Amino acid sequence: MSKVYKIKQGLDIKLAGEAERTLTEFTATNVALKPTDFIGVFPKLLVQEGDIVKAGDPVFCDKAHPEVIFTSPVHGKVVEIVRGPKRILLEIKIELLNSKAFTEFGKANPSELRREEVISKMLQSGVWPMIRQRPYSVIANPEDNPGAIFISGFDTAPLAPDYDFIVHGQGDVFQTGIEALRKLTSGKVYLNLPDGTVNSKVLTNTKGVEINHFSGPHPAGNVGTQIARLRPINKGDIIWYLRPQEVIIIGRLFAEGKYNAERIIALTGSEVRMPRYFKVPGGVGIKRLLAGNVNESNVRYISGNVLTGTRLDPNGFLGFYDSQITVIPEGNYHEFLGWSMPRFHKHSFSKSYFSWLTPRKRFVADTNLNGGVRALVMTGQFEQVFPFDIYPSQLLKSIIYNDIDEMEKLGIYEVDEEDFALCEYIDTSKTEIQSIVRQGLNSLRAEMS
Repeated sequence: MSKVYKIKQGLDIKLAGEAERTLTEFTATNVALKPTDFIGVFPKLLVQEGDIVKAGDPVFCDKAHPEVIFTSPVHGKVVEIVRGPKRILLEIKIELLNSKAFTEFGKANPSELRREEVISKMLQSGVWPMIRQRPYSVIANPEDNPGAIFISGFDTAPLAPDYDFIVHGQGDVFQTGIEALRKLTSGKVYLNLPDGTVNSKVLTNTKGVEINHFSGPHPAGNVGTQIARLRPINKGDIIWYLRPQEVIIIGRLFAEGKYNAERIIALTGSEVRMPRYFKVPGGVGIKRLLAGNVNESNVRYISGNVLTGTRLDPNGFLGFYDSQITVIPEGNYHEFLGWSMPRFHKHSFSKSYFSWLTPRKRFVADTNLNGGVRALVMTGQFEQVFPFDIYPSQLLKSIIYNDIDEMEKLGIYEVDEEDFALCEYIDTSKTEIQSIVRQGLNSLRAEMS
């Protein structure tokens, strides 16, 4: 029987707008690949406007690692290449054609292939970027041999998609993806599940993995929390990780010989009229997906969840690693004497609002910071939501003054920005903590390269 790991520090944020467990097919008209989704990648463009690409055709590669190729998720026409300041490549927009065409990579049983053959197929098809590594949370280096591979089979973030629902009926390709991953490491493949009811047998019956269960509040579903409990990272260690949807896409590559980037996403948030699940291609445009289903007045579109997601404009596109779109009200208003009001309708970590009297209530959250930036002070609150054997405030200060030796001693290799999302949420100083952590990781990676 697998062990249950109990996470005590954390915080569940209950928001209105959870997706109903019904699946809707969606006919997309446009998608985009966004090089900005990939930390540390310097893109080299391989297409031009007007080119016709099949699903699996190369679109760009990483200049530093040209073997890492990013391919089109659909059959379509490259209609626009968007650049930002200093000609930074922001988006490659692709308009879908009526027909479906795939680049053939050949079916194969990964169990019968050598490690090099599995890696080669994954690189050529464009599924390799789905595997990331800790430390740094960058795309895995195919030349490394990771100590283990982690798959978090559940998500505890606000309004997070239910992976149990998403993988239902896809057991064969999920298992094929697992067989491919087993070829990539001499260590274990860990599949971590919630402690409790799992309706789908896809995850619980997976073979060739070590299954562990986790209980407790968010961030129990974060892969960083799970790695810290099962296989803590020290200097020089490398762990690879991915989510169940990525395992399924990898499995399809070997089972069908194609790069089929379809995924199931959750459309969530208080401003969505009918929150539910959609089957869409990777990088789908959100405008048509949300049309007629959102209270359009003064809202924030987020690719991902409210804690770690990326802000989108109404014509934006789903992030490469995201399985969720969240729509919440904007908070661009001033609340007179708000601090002195009882605020039954506002969620708060502290008991300064009377909302703590209704612990089961689902709240409508907006983007209002409820105050301005202040000095970073030691309150002792971070430790209540940070389930690592690390001093979070001291680590943040070492990052701010860029003391690499101190960062290493304080455990920076074990974390990335999502692990500090709750600290940022409860921070009375309104500090952009996740940005600071990313700055520290980038500085450390540059120093080590």
